[in-house]
Amino acid sequence: MILCDIAKPSIASGHRFDDQRHWAASLALRFAYRDSATRMVQARHSGPLRVQRPFYPEGRGETCHVYLLHPPGGLVSGDALTIQARVESGAQALLTTPAANKLYKADSQGVSWTQHTQLHVEDGGTLEWLPQETIAFDGSRGEQRTSIDLHGSARCLGWEVMALGRPASELPYVSGRIEQHFRLTLDGKPLWLERQPLDPLHPRFIGRWGQGGATVQATLWAVGIADAPAAIEALREALPDNPRWAVTVRHGVVLLRYLGNSRNEAWALCEQAWHLLRPLWIEREAHTPRIWLT
Repeated sequence: MILCDIAKPSIASGHRFDDQRHWAASLALRFAYRDSATRMVQARHSGPLRVQRPFYPEGRGETCHVYLLHPPGGLVSGDALTIQARVESGAQALLTTPAANKLYKADSQGVSWTQHTQLHVEDGGTLEWLPQETIAFDGSRGEQRTSIDLHGSARCLGWEVMALGRPASELPYVSGRIEQHFRLTLDGKPLWLERQPLDPLHPRFIGRWGQGGATVQATLWAVGIADAPAAIEALREALPDNPRWAVTVRHGVVLLRYLGNSRNEAWALCEQAWHLLRPLWIEREAHTPRIWLT
């Protein structure tokens, strides 16, 4: 089955202002190795989700860089985004975004939004999932689900950076609820399953055993590093020495976690870790997407 065969939503999409508000958008991509290069051989979309043309900043036979575009710039009540990507054997793809994703305050009906990301990497494929950060506005309500299905010798490295509230505008995240789900499997076997509710009214949000009052969190994962202990040691030696991050390996997955209060610190940590890990992971130096520099 091809992932890009997206079923039509059961609820009619469109602009409404009651508790049935619903606006769906979907994007399905497929990458294949053809004629000595990774090519985006399929791109289907509905609603306001698009991609720019593929870039090959590392050389024509190297990783295919693609920018995911969501023109509205964020999610409001009733939005339902579905992003799917399949990387076939031998293909190498890097997916990123041109700007931060914003999760806006729920409407007067308290209608939630949803964002589902489904990534599939076949045996011998390589995927880098490197979106820019997500900013949750006070009062945002929604659900994020990320599912990554790997097969055989598939390799995947990615991150998620979440900033809660807008401290620069003195608008902290004090209401709302965001439910996060993450599922990473190899040949159908779970490697990493995680569920996290972000609810300012729950004790774990401020408890030292949970969120601890932190407003920024980040997770970087990598599957397919030949010598994970050496990679972890390299990260510990090179990254800033502070208590806001830690790194470990579980079931072959290298996990780096950040919990603090600085978006810039979290982003810099993830980007530096990526630069350190990529040569150990796929024997290629990291090539920063130029969209991050604009």
